[in-house]
Amino acid sequence: MLWARRINQDAWQFPQGGINPDETPEDALYRELNEEVGLEREDVQILACTRGWLRYRLPQRLVRTHSQPLCIGQKQKWFLLRLISNEQRVRMDLTGKPEFDGWRWVSYWYPLGQVVTFKREVYRRALKELAPRLLARD
Repeated sequence: MLWARRINQDAWQFPQGGINPDETPEDALYRELNEEVGLEREDVQILACTRGWLRYRLPQRLVRTHSQPLCIGQKQKWFLLRLISNEQRVRMDLTGKPEFDGWRWVSYWYPLGQVVTFKREVYRRALKELAPRLLARD
């Protein structure tokens, strides 16, 4: 699993991003993948996707009450991808405002014990749902 470090922080997570009004979740996947880690559609293969939306709420201390739109959490659709190109294609410096400054490969369940607490249940549910597809990939 590609595990990415938030820029200038000791915080790690999977790449993720929002969906623009004119995009499907899959369109957003490819756009965000390129923006955040430099990969193109032809660099990856989709192995699986969560059936529905997974949700979490932000802890009150992280809710920015003076910004618009007000964000109190997220709903996410997860994709399990296989890198089919060379890992040297992973680049985090392709945009003017990179979100990550490092990455590494980790075992499948490793992120569950490392992700920030309020995201842990969503990670658990997503990884549990996608795991059978990883095992059945070939």
